[in-house]
Amino acid sequence: MSVEHPAKIGIIGAGSVGATIAYAAMIRGVARHISLFDIARTKVEAEVLDLNHGQLFAPEATVDGSDDVEVLRGSDVVVMTAGAKQKPGQTRLDLAAANAAICGKILPDVVRVAPDALLLLVTNPVDVMTEVALKLTGLPPERVLGSGTVLDSSRFRYLVARHCGVAVQNVHAYIAGEHGDSEIPLWSSATIGSIPLSQWSVDGHGRLTAADKETIVHNVKYAAYQVIQGKGATNYAVGLAVTNILEAILHDERRVLPVSGWLGGFHGMQDVCLSLPRIVSRKGIEAPLPIPMTVDEEAGLEASANRIREALRGLGY
Repeated sequence: MSVEHPAKIGIIGAGSVGATIAYAAMIRGVARHISLFDIARTKVEAEVLDLNHGQLFAPEATVDGSDDVEVLRGSDVVVMTAGAKQKPGQTRLDLAAANAAICGKILPDVVRVAPDALLLLVTNPVDVMTEVALKLTGLPPERVLGSGTVLDSSRFRYLVARHCGVAVQNVHAYIAGEHGDSEIPLWSSATIGSIPLSQWSVDGHGRLTAADKETIVHNVKYAAYQVIQGKGATNYAVGLAVTNILEAILHDERRVLPVSGWLGGFHGMQDVCLSLPRIVSRKGIEAPLPIPMTVDEEAGLEASANRIREALRGLGY
């Protein structure tokens, strides 16, 4: 990607997630140009109009949209959010077939109009769709990533912080594996203010018992179901999470984020897309960091990888 022109973000899908990503990116000043693409012309035009009416209160940017994929031309990053919505009672993997078909229709045209862009998948099941995108586009693995467990890790840190009575920014902990029901918490490497969470014992700030940990993990895994049951879709937190990834890319921050990407080899696992902490920059994603893991964590990660592989086999990949 060139650094000689103002950064442009392309977003596929003007639904609740796509529009919220555009809004978050606009008010945080992530890029000077944000383009929305959606086959529903009236919807995308309305979202663009609404966003532009708030330009006075945000950093200067051009926001446009169309039902023509040409609107994405010249994008530095293209964010894929289009897809069937997860309904109450559905898992993310239940969406695989429908959303793989949507990717198959859209992504080849995206590569045609924005051949130099990084591709950021948000459409669920995101790990499956990340691998589908790799196969469909033929792009190098470092240029195709999924939002992965960035949001799950944020939920994880929030719940740990609330339990221990500290600022969420001082909790360093990751969720790894599938962005879904088989995801695993990396408790063994979690810290608060450089203190391993397993050793955390500060007067007035509690300890984490086995039962506390079980409750936290349950609440992380089923947070999306709770939100979907109550209001039909998740959008605010995922919008901020994806904007965080976009900042890391476009600002070349080399930030460590648990994004989904191709696994060339990690603790004996390979040939699958799943989430592990990686360095994210303008060039894309690097290999997963060599985070130490317990035997149970490795087993959980392998089980998560197998679940993703099974879903891909069901799609013929």
